Amino acid sequence: MKIFSANIESLTELYNTELRKALDLEETIVKALPAMIDKATDEQLKQGLKSHLQESEQHVDRVKQLLSGFEDSDSEKCKVIHALVSEAEDGMKDASDADVRDIAIIGAAQQVEHHEIAVYGTLKSWARILGRTEDVSLIELIERDEKHADKLLSDISDRVNSVAPVSKAA
Repeated sequence: MKIFSANIESLTELYNTELRKALDLEETIVKALPAMIDKATDEQLKQGLKSHLQESEQHVDRVKQLLSGFEDSDSEKCKVIHALVSEAEDGMKDASDADVRDIAIIGAAQQVEHHEIAVYGTLKSWARILGRTEDVSLIELIERDEKHADKLLSDISDRVNSVAPVSKAA
């Protein structure tokens, strides 16, 4: 809970604040993905996560580029991504079966992707309103990567989900 408000008084200030949170989001993902890659056993999942790690490293650079036109360009904590990463870590620890762990990783990664898609969709809309056409183009590149990663995870989950053990107790 914040004690003092940031006193955001314009869409431009809100846009800057959310871009700074997007920077933290991407930097946090870059730090979290190696553990997911390490814990994954499905080779297609490992490769997909490695590929998305490389994309996420590019996203850090792109968000920094988006922030370069602002006086305040330091990252600001994205509470949502920290919660999602914490949940992912718990899921990986809790799953003793490798196939179940892969499913947990896919589920956690998709939750992250869905949040990113929402964040970048919102930022793209605001950039359009603010007339920041170059920003729109950069954000669309990031958004495209996030949607592709989500699709890949869905495709992998269709296969991985069908081989995981199913409990007889409900």
